[in-house]
Amino acid sequence: MTWLAQNVVSVTLEAIDGHDLPDAEAGAHVDVKLNDTLSRSYSIVRCEGKPVRYEIAVAKDAGGRGGSRHVHETLRAGDTVQISAPRNLFPIDRDAQLNVLIAGGIGITPLWSMVRQFEALGRAWVLHYAARDRHHAAYLADIESFVAASAHGRIETYFDKAPDGRRMDVTTVVREVPAGAHVYCCGPKSMLDAFEAAAAGLPAETVHLERFAPLQEACAAGEFTVALARSGQSFRIPADRSILDVLLENGVDVPFGCMQGACGMCEVGVLDGKPLHLDMLFSDEDKATKQSMLICCSRSATNVLTLDA
Repeated sequence: MTWLAQNVVSVTLEAIDGHDLPDAEAGAHVDVKLNDTLSRSYSIVRCEGKPVRYEIAVAKDAGGRGGSRHVHETLRAGDTVQISAPRNLFPIDRDAQLNVLIAGGIGITPLWSMVRQFEALGRAWVLHYAARDRHHAAYLADIESFVAASAHGRIETYFDKAPDGRRMDVTTVVREVPAGAHVYCCGPKSMLDAFEAAAAGLPAETVHLERFAPLQEACAAGEFTVALARSGQSFRIPADRSILDVLLENGVDVPFGCMQGACGMCEVGVLDGKPLHLDMLFSDEDKATKQSMLICCSRSATNVLTLDA
C-alpha cells in the first residue's frame, strides 16, 4: 500500500500462490470482496510485474458506504482479500486516431491505464485532468513524466482550489473535440452528467464513460417492503439502505460483487411488484422488459416487491 495523493492510496494485489494474475486490458476493473458484507469495484491501474500483479487506487470518501473507509482504515499490507476475474465495461477503441480523455479526481484510474495503452498503440491522445489541487491529483507526477517522453500525447490540468487555478468546463472541452475523435470520461457524478449532456450530439460509438457509483434517482415510494418468496421472509427497506444491505444484515445468503450496479452478480428475479432500475448494466430495453433486478442499487416503485429468493 502506497500513498499517492491526499486521501488516495494505491493497493497492490498479488496471488497468494505466487502465480500470475490474469491479463487485464486498459479500462478493466475487479470486484474486491473486503469482508463478508463489503465488496467494491476498482479500476485496474496497472497489470504488470513478474509475477503479474494488479494495482488499484482508492480515494477515501467520507460520504461513501464504507468501502473506501475500510481500505484506508482497516486494510493493511499482508491482508487477504478475494477478487473477481477482471471485467471490462469501459474498453478503448484501438482504431481511433485521436482520443480525448476527461478525468475528475479518482476518475483518473482507468484513464491513466488508457493513456499508456494509446501511447503503445501509437494513437494520438490528450488528457484533461481536474482535481482540487496538485496534492489531490493521484498519479500526476507519473503522468507528467510520461507526457514529457511521449510522442503522441499531452495533458491539460485544472486545479480549481489552487491559487490562480482554473476550473474545467466540460462542455467547452467536449465542444472542441475534433470530428471523428473518441472521447472518454470518468469522474464525479456532476462531471459525468455534464459530459453526457455535452456529448449528446456526438456519434454514440465515439462516446465512452464510466461511473463509480450507480445513478441516484428519487424513488417515489421511499421506504418499501421486500418479500422473499422462497423463505417467506419480509423486510422493510429504508430509503437510505439498499435491498442487498438489509438482506446481508439479516443473514440472508445472496451473491454479490461490486455493490454498485455494474457487475450483475446480485441479479434476482422479480415475481411481483415493479422494480425501479438504477443499475449501470442493463440497457433501457432490458429495464423495460426484464423480470429481474440488481438488488445492490435498484429499488421499488411499488410498496411491496416480491423476489424469487
